[in-house]
Amino acid sequence: MFKLWCTLCTSTLFLLFNFAISSLAIVPTTPPLPILPLPAFSQLKWQQREIIMFFHFGVNTFSDSEWGTGKENPAIFNPVGLDANQWVNTAVEAGVSLMILTAKHHDGFCLWPSKYTDHSVRKSPWKNGKGDVVQEFVNAAKARGVDVGIYLSPWDRHDKRYGNDLQYNEYYLAQLQELLNNYGSVREIWFDGAKGTNAPNISYYFSDWFYMVKELQSSINIFSDAGPDVRWVGNEKGFAGSTCWSTVNRTSLSIGNASIENLLNTGDPRGTDWVPPECDVSIRPGWFWHKSESPKKLSQLLEIYYNSVGRNCLLLLNVPPNTTGLISDTDVHRLKEFRSAIDTIFSTNLAEKGIVKASSQRGGKVGGFGPENVLDSDHIWTYWAPRDVDVKDPWIEIRGTSERLRFNVVRIQEAIGLGQRIKRHEIYVDGKMVANGTTVGYKRLHRLDEGIVHGQVVRIRIRESKGLPLISSIGLHLDPFWLPNVQ
Repeated sequence: MFKLWCTLCTSTLFLLFNFAISSLAIVPTTPPLPILPLPAFSQLKWQQREIIMFFHFGVNTFSDSEWGTGKENPAIFNPVGLDANQWVNTAVEAGVSLMILTAKHHDGFCLWPSKYTDHSVRKSPWKNGKGDVVQEFVNAAKARGVDVGIYLSPWDRHDKRYGNDLQYNEYYLAQLQELLNNYGSVREIWFDGAKGTNAPNISYYFSDWFYMVKELQSSINIFSDAGPDVRWVGNEKGFAGSTCWSTVNRTSLSIGNASIENLLNTGDPRGTDWVPPECDVSIRPGWFWHKSESPKKLSQLLEIYYNSVGRNCLLLLNVPPNTTGLISDTDVHRLKEFRSAIDTIFSTNLAEKGIVKASSQRGGKVGGFGPENVLDSDHIWTYWAPRDVDVKDPWIEIRGTSERLRFNVVRIQEAIGLGQRIKRHEIYVDGKMVANGTTVGYKRLHRLDEGIVHGQVVRIRIRESKGLPLISSIGLHLDPFWLPNVQ
């Protein structure tokens, strides 16, 4: 009986010991602490759009000008074939999920029948003064599941209240309320400091405007030179800096201040605010449609893509409707070429054909932070993280299997949900450096200067980082349009 009791006790202790060990083994490794500041949910969603579209449309379209005088007769505005559905279809086919309309440009003409001015579509012959471009724009976008944004120019060359701080700011806020109360959900609103040198002196009550916007639509992103949610990139070429941080100190920014353009272009690694940059550029030389102009070449658009989306930015591409009220066929065709080219380049990730390895991984092989995460479809919340002790020179590599890898573009993405971290990185193919750079952020694209390379091992070394580098995705791609060695 005693032997049986001892056997039972021994068996029980053995089972309990094994249970305890197995319980410890399956405790998941916790994620690393974030590096502040962090993006808001609306900023993350905005960043993942990658390309959005601007529509400059108004009396300038009919007067063949870029900056109207404010003295234009509303009778010139008559887009007899206006079809907002065609605008939206063009955007959708280009892979765009957010469209921004110039509800009012500097000339003061309003594309909706504002009750606070008669300088609007109400006084135009279009639809006998009963039309509303903003409403047609919103309806068409909603039907296709596309989000909308609004640009309401602070500078108004028509309204007589402009120059009187109190009266004009009251007028501007009243129009903001019209647009944000009457046209459904607006995902981005655009403010800028553009103003002619001879314009009357006036103080814009930006703080009041921003508070009102957030009160009316809490999930909206506000764009301006100073954010607070999205900042201007500092130029209208569509190019971000080769170093580009999403972080900046908002106290260092102000709207309409030309002296901060370099700061806007690069951001600040010590910044305490998450204010990512947006690159605005037009598909044509001008922002409004002009009969004499043509769209940029495909090679130019791809150059813009690599220097905006490929440098941790979002690309805002302007596509202006013509006097008929349609996107011109030449622009539609160029946009289809652009989308097709992007899909051709990035739809295949050659890294998936290889084996991924790393210098170390947080929590070991069962920690959940292994290098295999860089090849899944989640580019935000799954990632490779090295061990805490591996901070001096962590690396991750793709090894070809049966055949050598052939590519000319390297894509790297950080897990920005936990902050932007990487300060400096290098890329090697079979031990030879082929590219290097500073920041990565949401997405960094390297088009290799030497063109197509063939190699067995592609290694990415993180030379400097704020805390542990967290890489969410790596891609090796073949860009057939990139031929740097062809004269």
